[in-house]
Amino acid sequence: MIAVTAPAGMPAGDVALLRRAEAVLDAAGVPGRHEVATALRAADGSLHVGVHVEGSCRRSSVCAEGVALGAARAAGVPLGEVTSVVSVQIKPAGTFRVIAPCGVCRELISDYSPAATIWLTEPDTGEVIAVPALDLLPAKSRRVW
Repeated sequence: MIAVTAPAGMPAGDVALLRRAEAVLDAAGVPGRHEVATALRAADGSLHVGVHVEGSCRRSSVCAEGVALGAARAAGVPLGEVTSVVSVQIKPAGTFRVIAPCGVCRELISDYSPAATIWLTEPDTGEVIAVPALDLLPAKSRRVW
């Protein structure tokens, strides 16, 4: 697989997240079943990963971001302490790409980890950029969890 070229401004810790997500997807990816992997970091420095699990009925599918958040919480991490999130997908040509969370995952991340930095590929330029979680949902209603 061909790795994503990390942007110049991506901190070393977030490059490590990117590489971890790529490694997880390289090991666990199955076309049509497990096509996205997420790695996230908590304030204590711990890394947690998740893999997308596709169901035969689309509603039964579970996104990698939710799996990674669940893994972090199961490890005892308060989800408000998630600092960075990176999700990757394998393009058909065998190249990884950084992807943005879907709408449901944007909601989930911003509910539990509103201060997190989300890495995504900017659609117009193809540049990998960092975005605050709350910027992914303009005018989001805030709820204390």
